[in-house]
Amino acid sequence: MTTSTILLILLSVIISGAVAFYHYLFKADTQNKINWVLAFLRFISVFSLLLLLINPVISRKTIETNKIPLAIVADNSRSISELKANDLEKELFEKLTTNADLKEKFEIQTSTFDQEFFVGKPLDFNGNQSNIDNVATSLKQLNKNTFYPIVLLTDGNQTIGNDYVYSFQETATVFPVVLGDTTSTFDLKINQLNANKYAFLKNKFPVEVFLQYNGNKAVSANFSIEKNGKKISSQALNFDKKNKVQSVQILLEADRVGLQKYKAVISSTAKEKNTYNNIKNFAVEVIDQRKEIAIISDIAHPDLGALKRAIESNAQRKVTFFKTNLISDLKKYNLLVLYQPTASFRKVFEANNKLKINTFIITGMATDFNLLNQMQSDLSFKLTNKKEDFTSSFVSGFNLFAQNDIQFDQLPPLENPFGKITEKGSLNTLLTAKVNGIEVGNPLLTFSEKGTSRSAYLLGENSWKWRMETHVIHQSYEKYDQFIDKIIQYLSTNSAKKSLLVEHESFYNSGETIEIFAQYFNKSYELEENANLSINLTNKNTKSTKNYNFSKANNGYQAIFDGLEPGNYVFQVKESSNNASYNGSFEVLDFDVEKQFVNPDVSKLQQLANQNKGEVIHPNQIDKLIQKLLEKDTYLPVEKSLIKNSPLIDWILLLILLAVSLATEWFTRKYNGLL
Repeated sequence: MTTSTILLILLSVIISGAVAFYHYLFKADTQNKINWVLAFLRFISVFSLLLLLINPVISRKTIETNKIPLAIVADNSRSISELKANDLEKELFEKLTTNADLKEKFEIQTSTFDQEFFVGKPLDFNGNQSNIDNVATSLKQLNKNTFYPIVLLTDGNQTIGNDYVYSFQETATVFPVVLGDTTSTFDLKINQLNANKYAFLKNKFPVEVFLQYNGNKAVSANFSIEKNGKKISSQALNFDKKNKVQSVQILLEADRVGLQKYKAVISSTAKEKNTYNNIKNFAVEVIDQRKEIAIISDIAHPDLGALKRAIESNAQRKVTFFKTNLISDLKKYNLLVLYQPTASFRKVFEANNKLKINTFIITGMATDFNLLNQMQSDLSFKLTNKKEDFTSSFVSGFNLFAQNDIQFDQLPPLENPFGKITEKGSLNTLLTAKVNGIEVGNPLLTFSEKGTSRSAYLLGENSWKWRMETHVIHQSYEKYDQFIDKIIQYLSTNSAKKSLLVEHESFYNSGETIEIFAQYFNKSYELEENANLSINLTNKNTKSTKNYNFSKANNGYQAIFDGLEPGNYVFQVKESSNNASYNGSFEVLDFDVEKQFVNPDVSKLQQLANQNKGEVIHPNQIDKLIQKLLEKDTYLPVEKSLIKNSPLIDWILLLILLAVSLATEWFTRKYNGLL
């Protein structure tokens, strides 16, 4: 308390005494015991009231002892039981958490983990994945800026998450307790397999496989890939103590359209303890994207060669040139490029009215625009015979396909007759025309889509100069070739825009979370944020059916399934407002990633201990670990001195004392007839 507060309290004592003396002793005719009792009560009442008015702050000093946390974390994944270490882990966990000396010195924090981190969950060894990195992240949040030890009971085999060696905070000392038999066991394993999701028909696609050997003796093995139970690729491999990891690259033939399922297998004549990790299934979607493109022109022009080179830069495209008088059958072509149509093109347009093949019309100074006005309904041409140079301006809102600005405004101008070009329908324009840097209101490259029919118009010749200029700017033809390829890709298919897009894998492993992602677009092809999507999922083996609703996710919707049993599944996704639907299928493999291990990862746990100034502990050294934790001075409890300030008005007892003294004084006066 301050000096002024002490002086006010002394003054309160004097005032209280004076008031009590004046009322019951100075004015009284006689001084008896009742007067002295009443004077004391009056003194208490007045003094209590004055103290409350002064409200002094009273400081109290307390000592608080904070124990250092001791995090004891146990691996609850299935790999522990696969390594026959579940009973041992329970015993060690119990021994550590119930030790009286450890409890006295530390604040014991017990937790378990598999793919998630749990506090208070008992050990059942049913976890489908192991994420030690998540343990590090969770403990950081629990114990910030604290020096403390961690006892990690695990086999060190992580199946998901980042490298845990460098995940734990620097203030934590980690003592990994190794679970499982560390004796080296002979084992061959497919560690990882990489393959593309898609391949083109009649092409070869690569498969990359990483194989691992555990053992000390030289061994011969055979690696093969099977399809429909038949070997389609096989090769012999040799492993030894120094050569324990090998990668294999294989080219497989995409010989059939659709989802093709494969099985990778490694085997040897030697007997293995664990053959579960010798097989890996994968699938590739084979698509037929070969396109036949017909370029029809009655004139020779450099544009034709530039177009052919750009289109055929994609190996899935083939270009054939025709003159109008040599055309016999157009049915086999996916796209017609009509270069500067003249009057002789009338029969081409009339034939295509029946075939409904998409067209890419390129105009120029030799074009018959009267014929174009008669044979198409997208644009109206009112042009003069005067030649004009048109430069291009990129339209950023174009959304038919993804196209970046390849510096179109720096490309040479295209030549076309001067005049007005009017859009008749709803077109989607990628490039607009400028003359001397001023927009003239004409499209330069525009697209039309009517149902499943698609057309494009490039209104100007000399686009071959664009290809040359992109090479000057970017030292490569790639930008221009990709630009033309996207146009051809869009035009060479009749598929209308899908309002419902669904993404999913062909294979999932049993026990892992299965996520199906969907997007729904309205009539303007804008992502609909209030769609009502549902999925009907059927197990083809058991015929059991389940229905789920999609929940909103980032830029779409998702349905998540846990615990689906192995088997083949078909599903249908539907949107309730317009009955848009998508049908798909996937297979849940009887594959348990936690069964892939035959030994604990001692080397990784040793790295973890070295990184965090700890020590690898084997189960028979658990008493040594306890003794080490008890003896280490770094883990002594911390005493903190706390000063607590509390105002007197918060003291309930003082208020009670004031009420009691006033009431007692009143009753005493009443009883003795002094009122």
